[in-house]
Amino acid sequence: MTTSANLSPAFVQLFDSEVHQAYQGSAMLQNVCRMRTGVVGNTVNFPKIGKGQATLRNPGTDVVPLNTSFTSVNVSMQDFNASEYSDIFLQTKINFDERRELAQVVGSSIGRRQDQIVIDAIDAATAGSTVAKTVVTTGNAAASNLNIGKILAAKKALDAKNVPPSDRHFVIHANNLAGLLSDERAVSGDYQNLRALVAGDINSVLGFTFHTIGDRDEGGLPLSTNDRTCFAFHKSAIGCAVAMAPSTEINYIAEKTSFLVTAKLSMGAVAIDPDGIVDVTCDES
Repeated sequence: MTTSANLSPAFVQLFDSEVHQAYQGSAMLQNVCRMRTGVVGNTVNFPKIGKGQATLRNPGTDVVPLNTSFTSVNVSMQDFNASEYSDIFLQTKINFDERRELAQVVGSSIGRRQDQIVIDAIDAATAGSTVAKTVVTTGNAAASNLNIGKILAAKKALDAKNVPPSDRHFVIHANNLAGLLSDERAVSGDYQNLRALVAGDINSVLGFTFHTIGDRDEGGLPLSTNDRTCFAFHKSAIGCAVAMAPSTEINYIAEKTSFLVTAKLSMGAVAIDPDGIVDVTCDES
């Protein structure tokens, strides 16, 4: 909220009409999971069916059932809001639309929270596969940042578990994307797609759609000392349930002689199938 304490005494004279907002991230992980919208209630179950093996048919004998197992995982809704007041008297003393600016701020805040719910759900799962920080593209194993070797190892792990090749995602930190620059193969002519990924021209390489996020006050990707955990996963491995989709509204509060700008979200996420998740550790030192 803009208050008289943080407004310059010169008011309008010192306010440019183009407002610079503090650098902040927004939602980056939309549509990366199995979605359930319009949830009524507090808990949602995501069913999971097992697999079986066909058997040789013997004429005159009974059919052998697969005895396929059915399980489910559940997730509870979490309610979030991001709000700020815009005083109507102070609005007359500045020459920019504070409510519009605040709507962007609270909306971005809810978007980042939406990302964090997904990240936390993936992090809480015991991944079906892991890629160690010592995996390199060529040469002897050594602690390293993101490289082609790690991306290929994640792909191999999902392939080995028969995870479908489409709808695969890779969430990394900006530091990890920068780490690719130190991999000679990533910037060579033989890997044009990776060069384009590093340049920001494309977001899909080796079957993965990449999502790059920076530091987040909400937590972001897990970091232990210099070890960053990135996640490669299939869309169907994560379940997201939404009772109240992200939205922003502005209401006048007479008692405050202010407008209340609010963004809200009610959502939960859970890992459905850990086999579709790969934890990739990158050394950012």
